[in-house]
Amino acid sequence: MELQTVSSRRVLVARPRGYCAGVDRAVVAVEKALEQYGAPIYVRKQIVHNTHVVKTLEAKGAIFVEETEEVPEGEIVVFSAHGVSPAVHAEAEQRGLRTIDATCPLVTKVHNEARRFAGQDYDILLIGHEGHEEVEGTSGEAPDHIKLVDGLDAVDRVEVRDPSRLVWLSQTTLSVDETNETVARLKKRFPDLIDPPSDDICYATQNRQVAVKEIAEECELVIVVGSDNSSNSKRLVEVAKDYGAAAAYLVDNATFIRDEWLEGVTTVGVTSGASVPEELVAEVLAWLAHRGFGDVTEVEPVQEKMRFALPHELRKDLRVS
Repeated sequence: MELQTVSSRRVLVARPRGYCAGVDRAVVAVEKALEQYGAPIYVRKQIVHNTHVVKTLEAKGAIFVEETEEVPEGEIVVFSAHGVSPAVHAEAEQRGLRTIDATCPLVTKVHNEARRFAGQDYDILLIGHEGHEEVEGTSGEAPDHIKLVDGLDAVDRVEVRDPSRLVWLSQTTLSVDETNETVARLKKRFPDLIDPPSDDICYATQNRQVAVKEIAEECELVIVVGSDNSSNSKRLVEVAKDYGAAAAYLVDNATFIRDEWLEGVTTVGVTSGASVPEELVAEVLAWLAHRGFGDVTEVEPVQEKMRFALPHELRKDLRVS
């Protein structure tokens, strides 16, 4: 490995990073449910897309399932931050399940927009990734009206009933730049395409991308802490590369970092996806410090103060007790 003097090595840590308000709300909802009702508490899908968080909650008594049919009748099930379709709510009701809906309020906003535009008989172009839980939940709100647009190549293939009655919505965790590019291409094909009443990409996704853009150009290497199934974490890797980082990698935790990534590197950027607890970032910084990267500077181009209340089903019972 090429050696640099210790004084020349530094780390730029992006802020905001890690837990967003929606993730914090969902994780705390499962923790509070375990305290209030006792284990087990069932959770449909991963509560948030992070391996460490899921394992930690499992150790406390949460049981993660793929579908509500796996939950014993009469038990409590928590719906993940990514949201579910009306069909999932209906199935839970039919099975007599007690539900706690931990859907991020910003995802709920997109669901409401989908229902409203479908009620006005618009076709809805949903920009997002096929198979992502959030896309499945939103699509389920208006399956006869929603057309998925997964990437630029899909723009030319999408078919609509009436180009004059058309609106676009998006998955909340996408790259801001890529979404804007997709919308621009859609508008070239469909000039009457209208915008949603407010931005669908969540504030936290945008803020984390802004922070990475701020540091990327100064970094030969950017390390993004996050799990492989986290859409917003993967976008941070892409943004880092697009804005000047010579290399960027997604790691679940510090054990995934490779020493050879540091060859010839003097400045390392560090950030984390919106579902990543801060302790995992601290472990990465300790790993870097052990290799001479102990000069740490936090870069905060935008402040973040958003908070969300716990799901109402849970708040009701917490008040009673």
